[in-house]
Amino acid sequence: MRVYVPLTLPGLAEAHKAGELGPGPLTAYAVTPALREWYVSDDIEELEYAALNRAASYSLRMLAGDPGAARRRVVVAVDVPDAEAAVDPDRGLDAGALGEVRIARAVALSKAAAVHVDADDAEADVTAAAAALGAADQGDDDAQFTVDGAEDHELLWFATQEIPNLIG
Repeated sequence: MRVYVPLTLPGLAEAHKAGELGPGPLTAYAVTPALREWYVSDDIEELEYAALNRAASYSLRMLAGDPGAARRRVVVAVDVPDAEAAVDPDRGLDAGALGEVRIARAVALSKAAAVHVDADDAEADVTAAAAALGAADQGDDDAQFTVDGAEDHELLWFATQEIPNLIG
């Protein structure tokens, strides 16, 4: 199963140094039954793109909690056995947790298929979105508009061999 693990650039640097994403449990996003039902599509590429975007949103939350991190969302695409990606049945009904899975243990970075990172030109919008996230959660429409501005940026695809350049 392909899962999308949200990180920050400092988190990616730690994973690169350790050779693994972890320690577990890890929050990740995948094509779950609830995500399929919500997205109403049978196209696996569209569903995986939706899971990737859910992970990017969680990465934004991680950035909001780490003011020292570079303001770029990071998502690592990793392949794990299906049995290792557990859906919490209680969280599965929460709209904010669509596609969320838990990986119980660390995952070797060698299992990564790709890394997705914001381009430099997204930094201002991601910075503003991270600052506005709390107000958006409280229902502030202007703040939500700012958060949506970060989501308008597509994450770029990088091969895992490019990680040293990303964290450089």
